[in-house]
Amino acid sequence: MRKYTRGLVAIVAVAISSIILSAPPAALAAAGVDEDPTAALKKLYASEPAAKLLSEKAKAILVFPTIVKAGFMVGAHYGEGVLIQNGRTVGHYNSLAGSYGYQAGVQTYGYALFLMNDQALQYLDRSDGWEIGVGPSIVVVDKGKGKSVTSTTLTKDVYAFIFNQKGLMAGAGIQGSKITKVSQ
Repeated sequence: MRKYTRGLVAIVAVAISSIILSAPPAALAAAGVDEDPTAALKKLYASEPAAKLLSEKAKAILVFPTIVKAGFMVGAHYGEGVLIQNGRTVGHYNSLAGSYGYQAGVQTYGYALFLMNDQALQYLDRSDGWEIGVGPSIVVVDKGKGKSVTSTTLTKDVYAFIFNQKGLMAGAGIQGSKITKVSQ
């Protein structure tokens, strides 16, 4: 039975990796994906007034409208997004994560990172990929905390909103996530 489980985990890991990594990064701009983040932000602003407030103060917004996450013991997520500064797209990025642990399921979601100061923006520009949890301080804003965000409480480098969650993913494990600029 143990041999069967290891084989199943290996097959699932290969399948997830091939699905997630099959889309070429250069296809992002060619597919007209720039409109998708704009629509995602409008929807986020309508449901979260704090996100709208943050957008007015942010130096830039990094938006990933659709992240696909799947796993069974070994998991991964992948999504493509854009950096919006002064209302226009200035860069294309991807978000890739791997995880290991007790987990099973498939889900999609989006997230937006509001870069609040020049240091956060410079870190994104100069780093060779940005690992979540390393670098600028990040605050994930949930529904309860989002209501208490005001222009006087904005003290962190980056604020993150997770939105449009669909599917089911359960478990606990170790995960690393990396955001990388896509060369065009």
